[in-house]
Amino acid sequence: MQPTTADAPALAQLAALLADTSRARICLALLDGRAWTAGELARAAGIAPSTASDHLSRLVDGGLLTEERQGRHRYLRLADPNVAQLLEDLAGRAAPAPEPARTLRAARAGAALAYARTCYDHLAGRLGVLVHDTLLDRALLDRTGGLALTAAGLEWCADLGLPVAPLRAARRPLLRDCLDWTERRPHLSGALGAALCARLLDLGWLTRGPGRSVRLTPAGAPALAAALGLTPADLAPPASTDAGGGRA
Repeated sequence: MQPTTADAPALAQLAALLADTSRARICLALLDGRAWTAGELARAAGIAPSTASDHLSRLVDGGLLTEERQGRHRYLRLADPNVAQLLEDLAGRAAPAPEPARTLRAARAGAALAYARTCYDHLAGRLGVLVHDTLLDRALLDRTGGLALTAAGLEWCADLGLPVAPLRAARRPLLRDCLDWTERRPHLSGALGAALCARLLDLGWLTRGPGRSVRLTPAGAPALAAALGLTPADLAPPASTDAGGGRA
């Protein structure tokens, strides 16, 4: 389809919303899927509350954030999963090389985020990419006519306790690739990606860490490995977690 004259101004307005470091920091903080108060977002962006208020209003008016007021508090979150995917895609394409971590604590936190984290409501990082690739390798997903579940994939979901029919009925696409910020390769998003992440947390195979990080539990590592047809060693994080830091 040829672009109309209205497309260019709309795209420019959207780009302008993110063409500010403070607004970009606010949006990236909200990739954890939670609702944040205006004060929390001001601190995350390193700006004064009055400055944050103006930025937040612009992001809400532009459709990137939604807000809810409870008493004197203003809670904000990303408008929908499509906004989260847009941010992760842009970050994956635009992020510079990670800066060296200045402390051991920062290095460990960065390594944990790079290994496994949530991207809004689905699994990202090295572990998320590994799950995505393994599902393709085992022909549980297929790309022939676009990313889709195979018959074997439907069986796998059923065995894991993931009902696919309600997910198909949702307005959200069932399956989508999401370019991983740190790995620069796709992880699985869409309704199934979100449901899978939630199921792994419900089963106790994953547990939440600080911020957006998640980690495999002692029982979860062998259980997920078995479900994927891998060994626990295949799911292990890199041997050294004291250096690097990987931006996430």
